[in-house]
Amino acid sequence: MAVFDSVESLLKEAAASGEEMWEYVLRASSEEANISIDESWAKMSATLDAMLESYRSYDPEQRSASGLVGGDAQLMKEARDRGTTICGPFISSVIATALSVSECNACMHRIVAAPTAGSCGVLPAVLLPYAHGRKLGDDDLIKALYVASGFGAVIATRASISGAEAGCQAEVGSAAAMAAAALVYLHGGTPEQMANAVAMALKNMMGLVCDPVAGLVEVPCVKRNVAGAMNALSAADMALAGITSRIPPDEVIDAMKEVGAQLPPGLRETGQGGIAVSPTALRLFPEEGR
Repeated sequence: MAVFDSVESLLKEAAASGEEMWEYVLRASSEEANISIDESWAKMSATLDAMLESYRSYDPEQRSASGLVGGDAQLMKEARDRGTTICGPFISSVIATALSVSECNACMHRIVAAPTAGSCGVLPAVLLPYAHGRKLGDDDLIKALYVASGFGAVIATRASISGAEAGCQAEVGSAAAMAAAALVYLHGGTPEQMANAVAMALKNMMGLVCDPVAGLVEVPCVKRNVAGAMNALSAADMALAGITSRIPPDEVIDAMKEVGAQLPPGLRETGQGGIAVSPTALRLFPEEGR
C-alpha cells in the first residue's frame, strides 16, 4: 500500500506513531524513498531555498516572451506600501508574493513546482508573508512543507495534480489545499483541522478548468495563483475556527478526480476552450485558433 493513499490513513497512522504530522510524513516518506531522515531534510531544505530564491529573484522590469506577464507584482507591492489596498498589508503581501513567483515562472526563472509549475505561487504566497510576520525560521517552514507534501501526496495518489488530466482544480486547487494544511500546522492547529482545511480548499475550487491562452502558463494562471492563495487562507481560518467539512477529505478528493474526468478535453490544458479561445486571445495569437 502507498504510504499516503488516504487522508484517513494519514491521520490514523500519524496519531498511532505519536509524532507530529510533519515528523510522521518525514519519517514515512524517508522510509518509502529508502533515504535517511537527514537526507530527506536536506532535500526539503534545498526546496525551501529554491522557493525563497524564486521570490527574491523577481525583476519588475522583466516580461515573459509573449509580453503577457510581468510587472504586476510590483504594482501590488507599491499599492501595499502606499497603504491604499482594501485588504491591508498582510493580504497584500500574499497577493504580491503569488504574483512574484508566478511571474518568475512565466519569465523562465527557477521555481518550485508545488505541486506543479502552474501553481508554484500558492505555497510561497501564504507561507513567506506568514513566516515574516511571525519571525519564523527556516526549520518552521521546512516542517510546514512536509505537512503540505503529505496531504499533496494523497491528492496525487487518489486523484491528480495535472491540469491536462483534471483541469486547474488539480493544480491551483491542490496547491491551495496543501497550503491550507501547512498554514493550519504553523498556526498550531490539529491534524484534523489540517484535513478539514484541505477538504474545504478543494471544494472551493472544484471544477476549475485549465484554459491557458496560447498554451502558456501565464494567462489566467498567474492570477489564479492569487485566488488559490486567498482560498488557502480562508480554508485555514475556517478550520482553525472549528468549522468542519461536511464531506470527508477523501470523498472530496475522489469527487475532484471524477469531476476532472468529466471535464471536456477543451477545458483540460489543450487551449481549445474557455478564455483560451476568447476573441482577444485569438486576436493576440491567431495561430492558436487553427
